[in-house]
Amino acid sequence: MKIEFSKMHGAGNDYVYVDCTAGELPDPGAISEYVSHRRFGIGSDGLIMICSSDKADFKMRIFNADRSEGKMCGNGIRCVAKFVYDKGLTDKTELRIDTLSGVKTVKLNIENGKAVSAKVDMGAPVFRTKEVPMICDHFVFVDQGLVLKENYNSEFPEKIVYNGTALSMGNPHFVTFVDDVDALDLEELGPLFEHHTMFPEGVNTEFVQVIDDNTVKFRVWERGSGETWACGTGACAVAVASIMLGRAGKQGRPLTVIAKGGVLKVTQEKNEHVFLEGEAVEVFTGVIDVPEAVING
Repeated sequence: MKIEFSKMHGAGNDYVYVDCTAGELPDPGAISEYVSHRRFGIGSDGLIMICSSDKADFKMRIFNADRSEGKMCGNGIRCVAKFVYDKGLTDKTELRIDTLSGVKTVKLNIENGKAVSAKVDMGAPVFRTKEVPMICDHFVFVDQGLVLKENYNSEFPEKIVYNGTALSMGNPHFVTFVDDVDALDLEELGPLFEHHTMFPEGVNTEFVQVIDDNTVKFRVWERGSGETWACGTGACAVAVASIMLGRAGKQGRPLTVIAKGGVLKVTQEKNEHVFLEGEAVEVFTGVIDVPEAVING
């Protein structure tokens, strides 16, 4: 099956984008796994289908590199808006895009007839543990200890505990602050959070280092994709936790959030809504021939 695609990224969070306004792909999870492979495929964090919608301008469906379907992607939705504008599917510079986390509004920044960046209203954060979702006895889980595992391999057994805050920005997140984010072994740590029994749907984990009063740096382990170079909903979760705990930033003022792949600006307004702003970049376009065995297997 030949598929026309665009490889795009927002702050290094890269996806394969396919125009599905005329019809969705068969078995998109399997296709996502195939095209995402960085040696045998196109190479990406997943696949995004741009679909028709009966309640918004377009619909976005996201599939991770492990075939699972995601609910929301703040970097991805900016690229969706750029795609439909640049490809002439719309002439609107303010778009409503339907996602599994609801309809989001995206405002495009146009230069020389092309969209170069976008600002997304990501909605308000959700802290109620049942809605994150997180299984625990607390109504909210804010700056509390999460036991990852108990170490019985030493003479003096000890628990490995990370203090953090659980919240949803359309996806479940756990935000924890560390002294040196670059020193962490995320290949070891990430899966311990992602598959923790307290997160029944898995969790994206943000490891945050405060740089100054209005700048933070983070690395992210995303459920279904591993470490990615940025995460839009994760950057929003980072900003919300930073402001709430008095670590960095203030409501109504853009916070600089540095990801591995670039810089994002996140503003939490007085009404609690969080706005994410950043680049949207097309890397290349092409056609890939996906074997029938992938789709039918």
